[in-house]
Amino acid sequence: MSVAAFNDILQGSLSQYLQLSAKLGGDVATHAKLVEKAFQAQSQFLTLASQSKAPSSQSDIMKLLEPTSAQIIAVIDFYEKNRGSPYFNHLNAVSASISALSWVTVASVPVPYVKEMKDAGQFYTNRVLKDWKEKNETHVDWVKSWIQTLTELQQFVKQYHTTGLVWSGQGTATVPPPPPGLPPPPPLLPVGDVAPSVDGSLDRSALFKDINKGEAVTSTLKHVTPDMQTHKNAALRAGPAPFKAPVVSNTHRPVSAPKPAEKTPTLYKDGKKWIVEHHQGNHSLVIEDNVEMNNVVYMFNCRDSTLTVKGKLNSVFLDSCRKSSIVFDSLVSSVEFVNCQSVQMQVLGKVPTISVDKTDGCQMYLSQESLDVEIISSKSSEMNVLVPKGNGDFVEFPIPEQFKTTVNPKGLVTVAVENNG
Repeated sequence: MSVAAFNDILQGSLSQYLQLSAKLGGDVATHAKLVEKAFQAQSQFLTLASQSKAPSSQSDIMKLLEPTSAQIIAVIDFYEKNRGSPYFNHLNAVSASISALSWVTVASVPVPYVKEMKDAGQFYTNRVLKDWKEKNETHVDWVKSWIQTLTELQQFVKQYHTTGLVWSGQGTATVPPPPPGLPPPPPLLPVGDVAPSVDGSLDRSALFKDINKGEAVTSTLKHVTPDMQTHKNAALRAGPAPFKAPVVSNTHRPVSAPKPAEKTPTLYKDGKKWIVEHHQGNHSLVIEDNVEMNNVVYMFNCRDSTLTVKGKLNSVFLDSCRKSSIVFDSLVSSVEFVNCQSVQMQVLGKVPTISVDKTDGCQMYLSQESLDVEIISSKSSEMNVLVPKGNGDFVEFPIPEQFKTTVNPKGLVTVAVENNG
């Protein structure tokens, strides 16, 4: 019953998500095929659980989960390797929530975990809706299908595995055998195989013949004179000089590990997208020619650099930048910061939205035209908004980082906590 209900998700909402992904094409379609494999791996695991008793050790369970884990990692890795994709938000939305399939590892009450993973991707599904809801309805349907898939997964876990994964069979779950070890050493050769080929009887007869000589057996020994005796010759008692290792002068310096190769800085236009990557210490980056309203600027992995964009375009995106700045005239959509440290922005004209995600240190200088801006922040710190005064100066306002949540009959109420320290 449990497996059939899970397969209903695969044939229902997940199937719709796969069809819409194929319709969008490109990276979204490729990504969706990896997602499909992850759900199929979980279906196989749930089938095994329905036919077997729980393994005796947690390590055996983790071995059984390796196919599912491998597919989840593949989904996330594809997103990491395609950060420059025009469908970045689509990939990020799925990758941020695909770990919902790990609910099988939660010992008790896994339902909240599934919901948490679903909410983790909502930040990016909202971006997809914001960017595409008035341009292409297929993207909106794509978001709905993915959210519906996670919602049905949450309902499935709540109904069939409320207190954790249920092992309902009587069989024994088979753990794949470990890889074979090293071959055993070869057997020792018999002593007779390595003995000398000389006839031993001849040696023994010669020995007994010498013994039978009696005192004459010592007649061939060399006489030891007093100067050859240790107790009579002091020079012999001194012994040989102790061995001293030769001193080698080490003129070679220790070899240091090679530094990783620095990637080539780039600034170019690819279709409607401006790519600015891997710049260090460059404060003269400028984009001013052929700037159109549907263009997007993507600034990635820049250090101690400043980019100036002249003209009105769609949006600006800073990813994994440090101690860098962006100055622009006006945007149709938004400026976004993800995984950045100590970054600044200044808008000279109009910007509707500023998004800050997983960023530590972000200074936002506004213009008079942008005082109605909406600022969305998530998992970030040290964010400040600088509002212009009439005399050309700015007033700085920090964005709250600490919140207080209370419970009332209607639900939860969350307010920002002001830091007076």
